[in-house]
Amino acid sequence: MEYYSEEISSLIDELGRLPGIGAKSAQRIAFHILHMPKEEAKRLAHTITEAREKVHYCRECFTLTDSDLCPICSNPRRDHKKIMVVENTQDLAAYEKTGKYDGVYHVLHGAISPMQGIGPDDIKLKELMARISKEDVSEVIIATNSSLEGETTAMYISKLIKPAGIKTTRIASGVPVGGDLENIDEMTLLRALEGRTEI
Repeated sequence: MEYYSEEISSLIDELGRLPGIGAKSAQRIAFHILHMPKEEAKRLAHTITEAREKVHYCRECFTLTDSDLCPICSNPRRDHKKIMVVENTQDLAAYEKTGKYDGVYHVLHGAISPMQGIGPDDIKLKELMARISKEDVSEVIIATNSSLEGETTAMYISKLIKPAGIKTTRIASGVPVGGDLENIDEMTLLRALEGRTEI
């Protein structure tokens, strides 16, 4: 039995498709939006539409940005010889919050997962290798999650990079197995970065 009109049900359904939003949260957010002043609701809708249209991959590191180069890649004070490889933009943001990493990043947008049909060609590995071959890189820090997929990806990357003679390190195990970087506190991330080991 339908409790709400078609428009309200549609809004709840769309919000419920978002990750981490269950049926009750979707309903709560929908009614919050419906009770907002119309101008605020329009601004929210406009912001979502503009972000979706203008945000794209950074030309260098493939994080999400609305410029040709993201603020990190365009910063001349960053150490461009040191590249940290992360699975997604949220992981990059987690490391930036520590305020201690001065290098640049490479965002893979996923991890190798044969069970899910995700292979090396489905993430930004070719782009990483192209970047390493054309830039003067002294170290690649592999900071993928410590899940099975993250470990598989780390080993695959290290095997690709070793022949190039570039120092390749892996973040230390201060990050718990199965843990996502975006959910880990800054101190743990900092210890993992400082305790990285060569692979």
